[in-house]
Amino acid sequence: MANKKESLIVASKIKAYIKSKKMMTSSDALKAISDKVYCMLDDAIARTKANRRSTVKPQDL
Repeated sequence: MANKKESLIVASKIKAYIKSKKMMTSSDALKAISDKVYCMLDDAIARTKANRRSTVKPQDL
């Protein structure tokens, strides 16, 4: 069984932002956005470790 990841986004806030731009949000867009956030964080963590730090900083993103 696949390991289901917890969503890292606030769906209502994302939907409201997209709606404010006169656009609609597809049902599968929210999962894709959360997946992107996981990827971004994993990359930032790898960069932090490569720089021998334990604190993720804005420049790691």
